[in-house]
Amino acid sequence: MKRFLMTTALVVGVAGSASAENIGVTMALFDDNFLTVLRNGMIDYAATLDGVTVQIEDAQNDVGKQLNQIQNFVALGVDAIVVNPVDTDATIAMSTAAADAGIPLVYVNRMPVNMDSLPDNQAFVASDERESGTLETQEVCRLLKEKGKGDGAKAVILMGELSNQAARMRTQDVYDVVATDECSFIEIVEEQTAMWMRTLGADLMTNWLSAGVTFDAVISNNDEMAIGAVQAMKTSGLSMDDIIVGGVDATADALAAMQAGDLDVTVFQNAAGQGHGAIDTALKLARGEPSEKQVFVPFELVTPANVADYLQSN
Repeated sequence: MKRFLMTTALVVGVAGSASAENIGVTMALFDDNFLTVLRNGMIDYAATLDGVTVQIEDAQNDVGKQLNQIQNFVALGVDAIVVNPVDTDATIAMSTAAADAGIPLVYVNRMPVNMDSLPDNQAFVASDERESGTLETQEVCRLLKEKGKGDGAKAVILMGELSNQAARMRTQDVYDVVATDECSFIEIVEEQTAMWMRTLGADLMTNWLSAGVTFDAVISNNDEMAIGAVQAMKTSGLSMDDIIVGGVDATADALAAMQAGDLDVTVFQNAAGQGHGAIDTALKLARGEPSEKQVFVPFELVTPANVADYLQSN
């Protein structure tokens, strides 16, 4: 019997099946609220499937470590691999490693740079990022007008990791909305990355305020950075009644912030749904069944008016 040692890993399975299927999963980072929901979604769904085992590793935001984990899964002979990539620009080597071994691979949540040239037994499961920043910014635009700031409003953008396709797309979404006639009154006065992190979002906002940057809206690529920005603004004595703040993901903390009046808009990204879809797609590919190359789980706008509908979602 082969023995396999993995560090920082979770192994979850259902025993009792004569034809057990083993899926290796490598996550960019365990220590992330949204990715935790995504990971748990895969675990919970796999637990409902007879004979399906998932082995989950934490890449700890290290591209080299993640590639090694994929190579380890190949050596183990798993039936399929699911990857939440650390760096979407590094997915060519990951695809090659799996393809050379004839093992199906599914990218989840973050679009691989080689999306247009994925091998036949590889796929991508996520939500369409063209919807995320678009829904967020359109609502920020509407709220600015509602507050009488429809002439010369200023906004700042907190960007995610620049190596991440979602960060680049969500930021482009902002500019695409601002370029429309309806929202052209918004001027982007600052944009910087806070690496998806709450603490860095707070630090970045503190730096902007210290530098005398003024703005009417904060448009963040995710909820964590938005929450950090809110904390920094409140510490500096700003009233959250005066600033429109938007995020993406509809995490539990974000929804609590919205109920407290600190966050004005977020966009629900169905983390558990993406996890469910990734496992389903991996199993289809492993079994030689037909599967779409791209599987999209829709984004949904969340505001104080419908926040109660999402409290148990992420």
